[in-house]
Amino acid sequence: MKSIYNILFISSLLLLGLSACRKDLLNQNPTTTPSSETFWVDENDALAALMANYSIFRPCFDRDYHFDGHGDYLKMYNTGAAPISLTVNSPMNYGSGASAMYRALYGSIFSSNFVIENTNARLLPVAKTDAVKQTLETIVAEAKLLRAIAYFRLISLWGDVPYFYKSAPAPIEADTVRRMPIGQLKDSIMADLNYAVDKLPNKGSAIGRAGKPAALAFRGKFQLYWGSWKKNGWPELDGFVQSAAEAKTAYTAAAADFKRVINDFGIKMFRNGDPGQWGELGKADVLPNYYYMFIPSTGNLSQDEEMVMVLTHGGVGTKQSEEYQRVWTGPLVSLGQNQAIPRYELADRYQSTVTGDFLPKMVQLDPVKNPAARTTANSAVNPESYRNRDYRMKATLLWDYELIMSMSPTETTGYIPFVYKTWGAAVTVNGVSYKTSFTDNTTNLSGLQSRKFVRNYGGVARSDGNYNWPLMRIADVYLMYAEATNEIGGPQADAIDLVNKVRRRGNLPALAGAKTSSRDAFFDAIEQERIVELFGEGQRAFDLRRWRKLETVFGKPYGDGKWFQDSFGNNWERFFFNESELTYQKCYIYQIPETERSRNPNLTQNIPWK
Repeated sequence: MKSIYNILFISSLLLLGLSACRKDLLNQNPTTTPSSETFWVDENDALAALMANYSIFRPCFDRDYHFDGHGDYLKMYNTGAAPISLTVNSPMNYGSGASAMYRALYGSIFSSNFVIENTNARLLPVAKTDAVKQTLETIVAEAKLLRAIAYFRLISLWGDVPYFYKSAPAPIEADTVRRMPIGQLKDSIMADLNYAVDKLPNKGSAIGRAGKPAALAFRGKFQLYWGSWKKNGWPELDGFVQSAAEAKTAYTAAAADFKRVINDFGIKMFRNGDPGQWGELGKADVLPNYYYMFIPSTGNLSQDEEMVMVLTHGGVGTKQSEEYQRVWTGPLVSLGQNQAIPRYELADRYQSTVTGDFLPKMVQLDPVKNPAARTTANSAVNPESYRNRDYRMKATLLWDYELIMSMSPTETTGYIPFVYKTWGAAVTVNGVSYKTSFTDNTTNLSGLQSRKFVRNYGGVARSDGNYNWPLMRIADVYLMYAEATNEIGGPQADAIDLVNKVRRRGNLPALAGAKTSSRDAFFDAIEQERIVELFGEGQRAFDLRRWRKLETVFGKPYGDGKWFQDSFGNNWERFFFNESELTYQKCYIYQIPETERSRNPNLTQNIPWK
């Protein structure tokens, strides 16, 4: 058993409803769904139910890149497939579709509840051996971890939410339940995480099966967020009270959990964190190691390397495939649809491999209006301007005259160049003639394209991938540990070392003394690494919200807002121009779905949405 998709799962386990008029109906076994007489007989049934739980959990999180569309470095054009279905092309408003995600998260929770209550009630009391008991406790621990992560996501977006511990609550309960205060929800989430930490093995039994490191990492992350909320406040959540003391306690606990993940389980960075080879300008036959972490053939092959927890995809014919190739590139690469476009402003975030610091911002020149733009020093359309920068840039982005492997729906057809605002134009790159092949006049308005998540080999169609989505990576744990310890006592030597390990992946020098001279300076260095290391993985919008940085990034209410531009210097989009405080408040907390409130009058609404 190599991963979750190898296991047949049962999707009809959540309800065993019966209705008819026969007198002996309650003595009959159901014929369309498993019954307690034919199911919940042994640990194999519990495992099958857990696999269904993972299957329901996965689509709630494996498209988290959509959330980056709420931040400042990624433009998302589509609304996302169900259950996320968020309109995320504006940082000002998450748009429609949140109610679908709200329901999907509760569906995952009900599935977890189903596993937990039946395993506890039917199988654990009659476990015949210690080995069987341990197996069943592990299954319960995994289900509790999934439940905790789902509730963590719910409160991160909606604050106070209803809490259910049953798989099939009575209709009257579902229609009258009230929102539980976030402080009480915290206790329930922590109880699940504590059980998972206690009962899970040091390593999951298969890729995609959670182990103790995942439970510790998510417990740490939850406490880190709690510390952020308690430190920075959450005024949009009715009744939430800041507390410096609670924040410090949470940061301290978070740091302790992260330290265990880092020290106790032998999880290394991908390819030992080595940067690999940068390759050459205008070539893509050799790419930095960071690139290979995000393609299926090389990216998720070991539980000991980088990935603390992943969400598996089965690939062709499994009905559990991923579609990152479709989302992250253009039509000449497996018929991609340009749904995720890096914003031009991301380019200047990649630091110098020589100095380890930011370079002067590139000059944006239109090559049609300025014939010297392609050769002007530090021009955004001069490929030389991208030399000697963080290796993760080459692995993440395409700029003018960079090559990417072209593909028919399934087969490679040779390298093609990206050149902004061209289609079918003859260009020469490194002495070789090509025709440009990206339709970007209508969809790509930044001057950049994506390389991250885009396969460079054939054989798989755009929506049949088997890449395992990184729900938690060790590099993220390093950076969260650095953040937590910095909040407790400022820059610490071990935290600085871990941030430098992440920087080494980009072939960057260690942080200069000025970058670690104070709490604020080190925080800025940590934020910088989170931007470039975790780009496109769904972290940035959550960071901005918990740090209360929307006003810092986009400007204060009733101000000029923020323009996003392209590599030619053209204005593209402007956000938060002359917007009131209410617009910002609505970005910090989601609206309780009105469809749920119309069904249940006891559900109150969040302050900005009243």
